[in-house]
Amino acid sequence: MELLRSPARRAFLRGAGALAAAAGAGPLQAAPRRDVVVLTAYPDAVVSRFESAFEKAHPECRLRVVWRMPHDALPYLRQAGQGGVDVYWSASPRTYAQLKAEGAFQRAGIDRSGLPGQIGGTQIDDPDGFYLASEVAGYGFACNPAALRARGLGVPQDWTDLADPAYAGQLVMPDPVEVGFAPVMVDIPLQAYGWDTGWALWSAIAANSRFAGRGGSFVADEVGSGRRAVGLSIDFFVAEAIAGGAPLSFAYPRQGGVNPAHIAITAGSPNPAGARAFMAFVLSEGGQRLLTHPDIRKLPVRPSVYRGLPPTYHNPFAAAAEGGYRYDNARGRGRAPVVAAAFGQALVRPHARLAVLWARLRRAEAPVWNRVWPLLTAPPLSEAQADDEELQMAFFTRRDDAAAEARAAATEQAWADQVDARLAQAEQAAGLPA
Repeated sequence: MELLRSPARRAFLRGAGALAAAAGAGPLQAAPRRDVVVLTAYPDAVVSRFESAFEKAHPECRLRVVWRMPHDALPYLRQAGQGGVDVYWSASPRTYAQLKAEGAFQRAGIDRSGLPGQIGGTQIDDPDGFYLASEVAGYGFACNPAALRARGLGVPQDWTDLADPAYAGQLVMPDPVEVGFAPVMVDIPLQAYGWDTGWALWSAIAANSRFAGRGGSFVADEVGSGRRAVGLSIDFFVAEAIAGGAPLSFAYPRQGGVNPAHIAITAGSPNPAGARAFMAFVLSEGGQRLLTHPDIRKLPVRPSVYRGLPPTYHNPFAAAAEGGYRYDNARGRGRAPVVAAAFGQALVRPHARLAVLWARLRRAEAPVWNRVWPLLTAPPLSEAQADDEELQMAFFTRRDDAAAEARAAATEQAWADQVDARLAQAEQAAGLPA
């Protein structure tokens, strides 16, 4: 009989085991096991493997799992006694930063030998030790090999490849205004190639693309179906699609970025010793190797684990040593809402006009090119404006503060007006009807 891997099934089996033990108990009783309560958004395919291995390594502990998505984790951990949670383990850097600021965590207090806490320019651990990275997801390109062959296209090696006119109509990318992981993706080329060059690159890539809304799996669906040949995504969405039978591969660009998942011990943990045992296990050699199982296939944060993996398994530490992963996530995290909103106004909102102009530009002779290209590629704001802390705060708090919303909306309107004026000039210069 196939065993169901679900919280309810595991609870049933535990209950049955407890009853059996009670029925056959002799005069000598085993020491009682202490619960370690873990709040997570990871699916059961991940949690069940860690649960089994952890309880085998620590028979004195019993893992109890509470499933909550990141937006539900905040209110759960803000309740009295933090809901009895010992460990928060999930992928939402902003949630961890917010909870740390609220005093919701205690310092990890475990041996961190062999855990560098940084990949290239990206700090993946909290510098103060309140939360540590447990794995990272990499940004890159979901590819449909059959669709690429049919269209005579190669697998893109870097972001610059996606600007090639040959990819026009063959790309799908997430709308950074609607998809949570996408603002970091937009910022990676802006940091890698410089602000002005990065915006010019994104203008060309956007013209080659269609945009997908909420749900990271939408990109994998578009590419898996063959409707598009390449999708810009994050690796775990694509890995899930591949595990489900989608005919996809994933390519990591030379200049990449990572999104870390974290693990932390709550300030009010009822079982801090058990919590530290679980955190140490997740970050141990054995725990990190579990991440490389074909059903999970995530990127470990312990470099030594990669030595035993096939050469085709992406190693972000090796890529960083070769000059990749220069992305500064501390800088990017602050400006992400501003970058996403500017991208939406400059490249998503007027997408139809942009695509027509790029198609005309790519056929144009030098005089037209020289007039039109600067109008299509100019960024809607300067990098100094994107890094302005007051503007960042306005966009970050706009949903909760009327004054912040007013400033953010006015800024977006100014960007939209500026972009529309430039596009009108470009259309006139290109000889397109108004």
